[in-house]
Amino acid sequence: MAITEQLTKKDFQSDQDIRWCPGCGDYVILAQVQKVFPKLGIPKEKMVIVSGIGCSSRFPYYMNTYGFHSIHGRAPAVATGVKLANPELDVWVITGDGDAMSIGGNHFTHVLRRNINMKILMFNNRIYGLTKGQYSPTSEVGKITKSTPMGSLDYPFNPPALAFGASATFIGRTIDKELKHMGSMVEECSKHVGTSFLEIYQNCNIFNDGAFKNLTDRDVKSDNVIVLNENTPMIFGKEKDKGLVLEGTRFKVVKIGSDFSESDLVVHNPRDRNLGLMISEMTYDENLPVPIGVFYKEDKPTYEEMMINQLKSASKKVDLQSLIEGPNSWEVK
Repeated sequence: MAITEQLTKKDFQSDQDIRWCPGCGDYVILAQVQKVFPKLGIPKEKMVIVSGIGCSSRFPYYMNTYGFHSIHGRAPAVATGVKLANPELDVWVITGDGDAMSIGGNHFTHVLRRNINMKILMFNNRIYGLTKGQYSPTSEVGKITKSTPMGSLDYPFNPPALAFGASATFIGRTIDKELKHMGSMVEECSKHVGTSFLEIYQNCNIFNDGAFKNLTDRDVKSDNVIVLNENTPMIFGKEKDKGLVLEGTRFKVVKIGSDFSESDLVVHNPRDRNLGLMISEMTYDENLPVPIGVFYKEDKPTYEEMMINQLKSASKKVDLQSLIEGPNSWEVK
């Protein structure tokens, strides 16, 4: 279906009052999605946003598209039903670290392995915000919260690594304060045919303020974040004088200069699964920068594509009338 007029950001803004805390990172994510969607060339009536439960899951109310505010952790299941019922729809899932990684963990992993053509944006603030500040599956060890007053004993989930384990075909990460980067990553998600998973580090200024301070403060972020660019050496640092080399099967930070040059550095290839998995494991390594960008992507048949082909094949082999009658039917006169 061709679009007769160019859509704008305003076309995707609903008339609902936004009910997030002032200063919440969700505002900038919403703004970037509303800014990017007109560029995708998809009619509004073909777009559906499905969410679960949590602060992030109010998202469908604020988007002037079709949408479902579903139940806790089940957004991937509802979105699957939407996509299989009408494969022409452009389906987006909005979820949080509690919604997707805890009660919804099973639905999350299975939608990834099935490779249904939908886009999953997971807001990760490492806390339960809607229920007022309990630790979440991505909270760090020792996290002091209302539910862990002496510090959490749980080791945190690493969402991109979990996505690799579920055979996801697109895995990426961005940060709420990196507006330009976030917008480009949402576009990359949209381009991918298959399940796209984008983790978005998002600040909860009420219950977990500053959780990503070392990745967002202007004075230090360049030394703590590495931006992944396809076919480009893995360089970071305020002066762009640091890089990553492989030492066996692990990354090592080196200084670019007399001992190492750019040609010695690892070149990012998002099609290399082993490299992508190693990149995902950098997340909690204090000796390495935190990666953002596209970790991994691959081309793979989607579930709905295979389903449609299977239905076409079945319709050619089976006569519906004879199937209804069966071998043990009779006629009543």
